[in-house]
Amino acid sequence: MEQKKDILWRVYLCFLGLLVFGVCILAKAVFIQMGNDRHWVKVAEQQRQRVQEIDADRGTIYSEDGSMLSTSVPYFNIYIDFMADGLRQKNGKRFKDNIDSLSYGLARLFGDKSAQAYKQQLEQGYKKKSRYYSFKKNVSFEQYKKFRTLPLARLGQNRSGFIVETKDKRVNPFGLLANRTIGLSREFIDSEGKVKNTNVGLERVYDSVLRGEIGTQLVKRIAPGVYAPIDGSGIEPKHGKDLITTIDVNIQDIAENALLKMMQDNEAEWGTCIVMEVATGKIKAIANLGRTGDGGYWEVENFAITATEPGSTFKVATLMAVLEDKKVTLDSKVNLEGGKWKVKNRTVYDSEPHGLYEVTVKKAFESSSNVGMAKLVMNHYAQSPQRFVDHLTKLKLDQYSGIHLTGESKPVIKNPKNRSWSAVTLPWMSFGYEVLVSPLQTLMLYNAIANNGKMMKPYLVNAVTEGGNVLEAFQPTVMIDKICSEETLRDMKIALEGVCGLPGGTGYNLFYTAPYKVAGKTGTALVANGRRGYIDRIYQSSFAGYFPAKNPQYSCIVVVKNKPFAKKFYGASVAGPVFREVADKLYALSADKDRDTRKIKTEKDSLYYQYAGNSESLKTIAAKLKMQLNDSTGVHEWGMMKSKADKQVVYGQPVWENQMPDVKGMGLRDALALLEDLNLRVRVQGVGKVTTQSIPSGTKIQQQQTVFLELQ
Repeated sequence: MEQKKDILWRVYLCFLGLLVFGVCILAKAVFIQMGNDRHWVKVAEQQRQRVQEIDADRGTIYSEDGSMLSTSVPYFNIYIDFMADGLRQKNGKRFKDNIDSLSYGLARLFGDKSAQAYKQQLEQGYKKKSRYYSFKKNVSFEQYKKFRTLPLARLGQNRSGFIVETKDKRVNPFGLLANRTIGLSREFIDSEGKVKNTNVGLERVYDSVLRGEIGTQLVKRIAPGVYAPIDGSGIEPKHGKDLITTIDVNIQDIAENALLKMMQDNEAEWGTCIVMEVATGKIKAIANLGRTGDGGYWEVENFAITATEPGSTFKVATLMAVLEDKKVTLDSKVNLEGGKWKVKNRTVYDSEPHGLYEVTVKKAFESSSNVGMAKLVMNHYAQSPQRFVDHLTKLKLDQYSGIHLTGESKPVIKNPKNRSWSAVTLPWMSFGYEVLVSPLQTLMLYNAIANNGKMMKPYLVNAVTEGGNVLEAFQPTVMIDKICSEETLRDMKIALEGVCGLPGGTGYNLFYTAPYKVAGKTGTALVANGRRGYIDRIYQSSFAGYFPAKNPQYSCIVVVKNKPFAKKFYGASVAGPVFREVADKLYALSADKDRDTRKIKTEKDSLYYQYAGNSESLKTIAAKLKMQLNDSTGVHEWGMMKSKADKQVVYGQPVWENQMPDVKGMGLRDALALLEDLNLRVRVQGVGKVTTQSIPSGTKIQQQQTVFLELQ
């Protein structure tokens, strides 16, 4: 009996404790709901909202003539809030009334599924009451404009439930041209799961200028991990500034194609071609092509600023040193030993057999004799090698070029204090071995000779602009006022012209038929293949020079690394033809410009005009200008406005999926939006409106086909 009472007492005690605990919980709940509700509602609301960053529109990179080299094109991600008030009112009447016509319009617009499939997709989302349903991603600007005209979608976010997220995609309208120098944009996901971009080239160097200032947007949580923007809140981003580069699209195209043609023919590993404006140091073209995994070529690395053993193009520095120190003259004699000379238990060989012995210094240079250059430095600097090295450092060959590009290799000019200095370092340096310099640094030296001894700093950007206004302009910069004496400079020009203009010169066969004179130097360097050494006979072919020799406008260097046992490897037969093609075409362009200045200019009659673009935009402009307009666009998104019988008429222009539209009269942005939506590749020349298109309107087109547009 006592045991039973003891158990009951414990049960009652537990029951009482639970009852008190329950009453406390109930009291606390009532207090939260009634007494402190405003506080907790505010806390809950704060947890549902947060500030989200909005990326600014990235600035555009232009060529010197105004062509777009890199720009941002908007893409859109479309979501649907199926719990939007506008969709749920009156038992979903608006949704039900519009779903058939909306589905039909979506099927026609995107063409990826039937109207019935779209209807089923929308009904499922509506039934599940999804708050942030992912409907379409990566919608182009042209598709988005058409999407906004569809039933329901045109009613706005509150009534339709459609939520649009805008993203920018970086594109290079010219594709391959100067792609590595202008810059690439690679997306990656960081540790927080955010999509980020990493850039190279000018896109990286001027990233802080191009990217602008981010904005903010208040968003609310509508589902776990899902946030939707709140209209009317936040700070608008500040768009990035634009860059005007020194690149000339025509010259870049010439250099790129000439280099690509030779590399394909010789199955080369990589190559670079740089064109510089002599008087200013402006880089007018910079092509960098490397072999890709599929055997093709692309701008994979900036070889123009990568240091390598330059080979015989380096002999200009050797000749300049001995002339400047008055050790020799061009008429002094040097014995070439038939092309083979033993020095310190090693043998110097000339790259081409010639059988020459006692010749002038000028002839040794024109023949690109390694023996001749090695003998000159050994005869005059063996006892004081530092003096020879001082000449090289005076020419800044041991310093970075100073161009605004990341990834430039540090040059290597050895001196007698280096541990790697040996008994044969000095003679091998004389013909471009045991030193490392980039093609751009070599070109700077040749450009200085062409520029009457004045070495210019190479640069790629003319100005930073915003809304067409110049914020910062970059001017030519002199690095060295005089690289040598006038007498030495005169002799250097004579020697370089002799290489290309006199029989026996290594460049003579290349240029004897040219209608202009060239001054330059060939180079053929045997390069090591890792641990295999020189057994694979891999040669680096080069040619550096300037033209026209008597009044230099451009300097140029071409460097090509060939495959093992290449059928052609001499500088004159690999790099030289690329140089010749570039020089020929630039000479022809210069002649055309001279002829153009003699043409009689006529003014256009403003009564006759033609403009093309988005139909609604044309109508808006006409309304702003208070022009009386006859609207004949019908349902077409694109139109053309012209005068007819003293009246302004807007005609509709149909766009077919497999047919080339007429983009003449359009601005570049409209033309790009329309043609890229048709999966065409667009290459552009000039500024203004489209005046010529390479594919006539109405022609059948294929995806990824290239169309050339000329703007004026």
